[in-house]
Formats: sequence, structure tokens, C-alpha cells
Amino acid sequence: MVAAYGAATANVTPRATRLLMQDTTTQNVLGTFIGAFLFSLVGLVALSTDAYDENGRVLLFAVTLVVIVLIVVTILRWIEHLSRFGRVGDTTARVEQVTACALEDRIANPCLGARRLDLDALPAQAQALYPQDTQYLQHLDVGALQDCAQAHDLRLYVVVQPGCFVHPAAPLLRFDGAADEDVQAHLRACFTLGDMRSFDQDPRFGLSVLSEIASRALSPAVNDPGTAIDILGRGVRLLSAWVHYRDPQGDEVRYPRVWLVALALDDLFDDLFGPIVRDGAGRIDVQLRLLKSLQALAARDSRLVAPAQRLARQAHALTEDQLSLAVDRQRVEAEVMRLLAL
Repeated sequence: MVAAYGAATANVTPRATRLLMQDTTTQNVLGTFIGAFLFSLVGLVALSTDAYDENGRVLLFAVTLVVIVLIVVTILRWIEHLSRFGRVGDTTARVEQVTACALEDRIANPCLGARRLDLDALPAQAQALYPQDTQYLQHLDVGALQDCAQAHDLRLYVVVQPGCFVHPAAPLLRFDGAADEDVQAHLRACFTLGDMRSFDQDPRFGLSVLSEIASRALSPAVNDPGTAIDILGRGVRLLSAWVHYRDPQGDEVRYPRVWLVALALDDLFDDLFGPIVRDGAGRIDVQLRLLKSLQALAARDSRLVAPAQRLARQAHALTEDQLSLAVDRQRVEAEVMRLLAL
């Protein structure tokens, strides 16, 4: 297990190790082994002290046979699990799975039940509420914010979202109304802060982890463009879900006293494709797959065209400097022109 964690840290990214640590199969196997050890220890002590009569010994023997069968089955399952546990493909699939869940949740619920906030339309009289620590916002309890706003006749404008790096010089939210120190403390308690980002409410973190895997694969030390190409395919699957995105409607707003900024599509594209555009600029195979991935997304929805074309222009500019063969530059330019024509 420790070797798998080390392999994921060295070959994938340290940010993905937490997903391996949450693996239920590993936890069940370790629990089974520890439980079997304790059972055998207690059984030996009980037998040594003659705590069981003849019937008790027969029952203990039967239970021991069951435990032995359980251990054999667990070992076989553990061996099969270890054949893929911690490998690049398995870890990447885990990151894709949690990212897909977080992204689908945000697409179905763009503002977490609150109203959509336009930062240019903040009320002039709204006061700022600042955090007391310098950490990442891991979780936002919008329901608790609504209860507090309802109880104290407030209107809350949350200017950050899960995944943001917060510090005492930048506000968490702005509130319109009267709020004393106790109320402000209650509002701060609705923001769960931590030293590291979390996958749960932060789909951008999952996309960033996927891009880290691709960047490491494209480094000279690893030189594994196949993994970067695999990440591009996973990225197309993930961002294709954006076709179902729509702004929250009036009947979908569960917390009418809270306004929250929504995810920006440009940020999602930059988190996933930006590092690959930069680190894969010198490889024609990666660049062609990148541009074809952007074309596939742009063909799905008109809202995906602008960010795809912007990244295609960046890729074109970088490959002009880093691709040494003229024929490769021409192939990239042809794919870029095809995308810009959409």
C-alpha cells in the first residue's frame, strides 16, 4: 500500500494520493487482516486459560475455519487489486471519476442553490467580511448562510467559491444589512477552510490535477506522451457535460438571500488544457490530439467555441517556436484554421 502511494506520488501527482488513501478495498483488506489477528490472539488466550468447555472449543474451531476462508478470499482479492492499485491508469481514472461527479453537480446546480452573482452589480452599501486565516476554501454551506441571512434580515453576496485561495486581505462575502461580531463569526463558520483543496465542490481542482498528470508525463524525465493524450480524451468527456449547463431559474433558487459567483467556462478550459498547450508545444502528436479535442468540444456546443479557439491560437503561437519541422507546423496550422472556421 505504501509502495502504491509512493508510485502515485512519483509517477502521477501527489494531489491524487488522497484518492488512493480513500480506497475502500484497501481499507477493508487491512481491516480484515487486523480483525483476523485480534481474533486469533483472543482465541489463543481463551484456550490457554481453559475459558471454553468442549462445546465452546467446537464452536471456536468452526468460527476459525470461517475466518481462514475469509482471509484466503481477502488475500486473493488483495492480489488482484494490487495489480492495478497505484498505477497511472488507475489513478487517472479515479481523478476523472471524482472530477466528473463534482462537475456534474455544479452543472446541475451552478450556484449551489443560491442566486447568480454579477460582480459588477454589487450594492455600493454592502460591507465586506474577511477571513481570519490564509487557506483554501474547501466547502461552502449555502444553506447555513441562508438561515443566518433569514434570521438577521441580511442579503449575502459570496464573492469566492470552493477552491479559491482566501486570505485576510480579500473578502469572503459582502453583506447588506446589520451584522454584529457574533453574526459575522457565524457567517465565517459557514466557510470550511483547509490547507489543501478538496475535490468535492471544486471541479476545477480535479481538472488541474489531470493537467498535472499530463504535464508530468510530458516532462523530459518521464517522456510519456501517451498519458497526456489519454488525459486529453478524458478532458473531452468531462467538459462535454457543459452542454447541459444553464443559469439557475427562479424556481431552482432555494436560498434567495444568497448570491454566489458561478463557474467560468474559460477557467475550466485553462485549468485542463492550458498546461498541456505549454508543455506539449514541442510534440506534434500531442498538439494534433489537443487541437482535435478542442474541435470535438467546439462542435458540441456554441458556448465552447470561443475558449477552444482561444487555446488553439495559443497552441499555434507556441508551436511556431518549438516545432522544428516545417511540415509539422503546417499540420498544426491546418488544424487551427479548421477550428477557427467553426
